[in-house]
Amino acid sequence: MVHVQKILDRIDMRTCIIIPTYNESREISGIVRSIRQYGLDCLVVDDGSEDNTAKIARESGALLIESTQNEGKGASLIKGFDYALSNGYDAVVTMDGDGQHLPEEINSFLRLAEASDSAILIGNRMHKTRNMPLVRVATNKFMSWLISGVAGQNIPDTQCGFRLIKKEVLQKVRLSTAKYETESELLIKASRQGFKIESVPIKSVYVGEISRIHPVLDSLRFIRFIIGQLWTTKH
Repeated sequence: MVHVQKILDRIDMRTCIIIPTYNESREISGIVRSIRQYGLDCLVVDDGSEDNTAKIARESGALLIESTQNEGKGASLIKGFDYALSNGYDAVVTMDGDGQHLPEEINSFLRLAEASDSAILIGNRMHKTRNMPLVRVATNKFMSWLISGVAGQNIPDTQCGFRLIKKEVLQKVRLSTAKYETESELLIKASRQGFKIESVPIKSVYVGEISRIHPVLDSLRFIRFIIGQLWTTKH
């Protein structure tokens, strides 16, 4: 904590940590409390959870946007981005609410953001995949190869939700999706507008959580999205 606080004391970039959540009552308190210990603003966007995620997040010190129904991770991120722009933040850091991302690694993003001209910094777990399920390793490598090709930049771990995004990206990129493909849409559209994307090595944390990505519906939705992006490129 002291190490991170010293870095924060030297950083002028006003940053909001955004956590989209859906039924994350087990993990959200510890995540929010860790972030708040560093003096960072933490915004939880609850996507119509059926448990006590929203209540616990608020009691733990988070700012809260609460949806009445489940709209999708992308919709939650967009609400968080709009909040950050409306409240004068220079950047946002997005994190998942299931404990896969370690709050103490936020300092790696903040430190690099101050020194780099990259507009998006994205976590990279692919340098050390021992703890990652084999199916996720294969999926991440394929998706990262595909999206890197469409975006025109090498992004080793496009599926990582641990990211720092500077406000100029949020101001210029218009997002049109609402589910899991929104994170890929952001990378592709930002790249096409000339924004540089840089990777930050992070740890791979898996504790047997169940993915909420629907293997059929979300795959079809993503394929349709990629085809649309390729069509846009050619025309």
